[in-house]
Amino acid sequence: MIEVHAFATPNSVKVPIALEELGLPYELKAVNVRTGAQKEQAFVTLNPNGKVPVLVDGGLVLTESAAILVHLAEKTGALLPTGGAARARVFEQLFFHASALSPAFGNAGFFKRFSPEPQPIAEARFTAEAERILGLLDAKLAGQAFMAGDAFTIADIAHFGWLWRRQFPGLTLDARPNLSRWFETVMERPAVQRAIARVEALVEAPASA
Repeated sequence: MIEVHAFATPNSVKVPIALEELGLPYELKAVNVRTGAQKEQAFVTLNPNGKVPVLVDGGLVLTESAAILVHLAEKTGALLPTGGAARARVFEQLFFHASALSPAFGNAGFFKRFSPEPQPIAEARFTAEAERILGLLDAKLAGQAFMAGDAFTIADIAHFGWLWRRQFPGLTLDARPNLSRWFETVMERPAVQRAIARVEALVEAPASA
């Protein structure tokens, strides 16, 4: 049985979404990041970086949500083209998410919510960058149904996590009709709804990692 150590976070939700889409059974274990459970020794043994999610698949312990998505897609032969330009476009979006969208959203949220002192320059910089990225994605989706082309892939799952939690950095999809259409399309997928319900239930669950 696959184990997923996670919480109701932008990066965590990606893994249950992929597993639900792929029809793979899994056990979801709560790691309450609000109480610092991700820094406890039992969890750090799994991920020395002290971050969720972590996937345990047989003897494989894997961290980093994008790497987990690739592993699951290659394990099942789904949600990732097998070669050519279509596969390259998926990886292009995975790397764009890791290098651009995720840090911009995460830093914008941090400086708005958790900075010990007001940091207006940092807050403005990362918020502006996050807004710029939303504009880029909206423009991309004007000519295609999904993030990497015409098919739903792990690239969509990767982007979805932070857009699902866009209230954290105080962002909206207002005036971005293509991105709004994409988001609602993804939200309507039954597997996505099941995954969200499961990770949201972790907020009330006892930590088990």
